[in-house]
This record gives sequence, structure tokens and C-alpha cells, in this order.
Amino acid sequence: MAEPITVKGLGKDYGKFTALASLDLSIPAGICFGYLGPNGAGKSTTIKILTNLIRPSRGAAQIFGVDVQRRPTEALRKVGTVIETPEFYGYLSPLEVLAYAGRLRSMTKKDIASRSEEVLKTVKLSGWADKRVETFSKGMKQRLAVAQALLHRPDLLILDEPTSGLDPRGMAEVRDIVKSLKREGRTVFMSSHLLGEVQEVCDAAALIDHGKLLLQGTLEELAKRADATTFQATFLQPPARDEIAWIEALEGVKGVTASGNGSIELRLAGGPEVQAAVINAIVRSGMPLTSFRPIGTALEQLYLEQIKETER
Repeated sequence: MAEPITVKGLGKDYGKFTALASLDLSIPAGICFGYLGPNGAGKSTTIKILTNLIRPSRGAAQIFGVDVQRRPTEALRKVGTVIETPEFYGYLSPLEVLAYAGRLRSMTKKDIASRSEEVLKTVKLSGWADKRVETFSKGMKQRLAVAQALLHRPDLLILDEPTSGLDPRGMAEVRDIVKSLKREGRTVFMSSHLLGEVQEVCDAAALIDHGKLLLQGTLEELAKRADATTFQATFLQPPARDEIAWIEALEGVKGVTASGNGSIELRLAGGPEVQAAVINAIVRSGMPLTSFRPIGTALEQLYLEQIKETER
């Protein structure tokens, strides 16, 4: 069976502005894939091409081996989508929204009824099935959008920044839904500008900026590519200038910055072995070290490094 998403040389221009350069991307089945980048990077443009809302300037996009532009109905038959901020007729209830969506997809009344009950339970809206959508919070509307995307049992779910604009509780609720879909073995393609979100729910990711693909791989593979990891070391007494210089000269240390309150920030190149060696050297020196912890994550630092590169 063909992979859920295959993109080759995909690009989109708006006059002289290039929203998407030449994208090559392949998403295997059964994983949650994070499409990561800052606002304006080209994420929504990619998703709108994948769902046939806009046409590319060049290249091709296939879903399960079917060309999206040439055979859109066939390509999108097994796809559920939530694109940008979902809106519904406020006077409808979730059951009525799902009945409408089901009829658009030529589902039978019996199937619509049974599936509506199932998907509302999945997104934790069973108790609101007969309430008017106009009374819903933004997070509840987002969950209802996911419910309608799941109604026809899609093999691929495409989510465009699903937690955008939600409060922490709403974000957590949507992330829990995505995790449950992963456990069911569904393929999820999810765009986001939030690193923590991608790390929490995704198996693999691609980094994109200014319409260009920067990196792609599993989260473990991407983390290993980080040039250095930043740690905060805290002491009982602020280190003197010569002590900071001595730490900076240790093998594997790429830089040291005093951060106040008896703390310094160290950029270390290498894995756990380098970290252990630096900690042991500091302790043996007699400096009163009280804590040593990472700041951010390797993926976060890789992402920031890559974004800086594209801004040069």
C-alpha cells in the first residue's frame, strides 16, 4: 500500500513571493508526524495543497498513491481534516453537525448515528451531544471539529495547528485525543509552531522555515543532530572570573555565560559522557556545585539553530 503522504518538488508562489519552495516529503503509515515551523513558514500552504484547497505552482502531492490535483475525490476519500479555526452554525447541536457532515460523505443514517456516538465519546463531548454549539468554548469547538474529521473512519487525519488559540486545558484535551488516535494506529499529520506539543505527541517531524524544508527524521534522530546542549549549573557562591574561564577551557564546553544568582549556563557538545566528565571535573575542583540541569531540549536547540541559519 502506498504511503499516506508523498510530496515531490511541491512549490507555491504568489506573484514574486514564494510561500513554498520545493518540498519533498514522505510520511509512513501509523505514526503521528509533526510539521514544525514558525508562523508564515509554509505549513498551512502545504496542508491546503494536500487537501486541494489551493493548487501548487509546481510539483505533485499524493495521498495513498493518488494525485491530489488530478483525482481529488479519490485521494481525499480516506482523509479527515481540521484546517485553521473551525466554525459551525451556532444553532446546531453536535449530533446535527455530524449528521450534516455524514450526509455530505454519503454515509447511511444508521452509520451516522452509530459513528456520531463513538466519535463524541472519543472527543469527550457525549454529555453535550444535544446542546447548541453557540454555547461551546473554543476548545469544545476544536474537539467537535476533530469528531467530524473522524466520522467516516479516515485512515489519515490532517490537523492544521489543532491547539492554536486554546487555553492550557483545551490544548491538553486536544493532545490527549491525538494520542488516542495514535494508539488506534491511525496516521496523523499535524502542523504546529509549538515544540513542546510536537515532542509530546509525535513520533517524527520535519522542520520548515521560509517555505524550505530544513530537516526531517524521528524525534530521536533530530535530537542527536543538535550542535550543543545548554545546561544551567548553580553554585553556593557565584564563580569567580578565573573559575568561569577554567570551566570554559574544559573539553566539550563550547561556551559559558554567567546568569546571576550563583548560576552559569554551559553549552556542551557531546552526549552524556561529556556531561558526566564536566560535572566530575567541577566537583573535583572543589567548587560548591548544588545543581546541574538542562535548559530546554536538544530538539528545541536544534530548531533554534536551524531558524538562525535561515535568517542569515
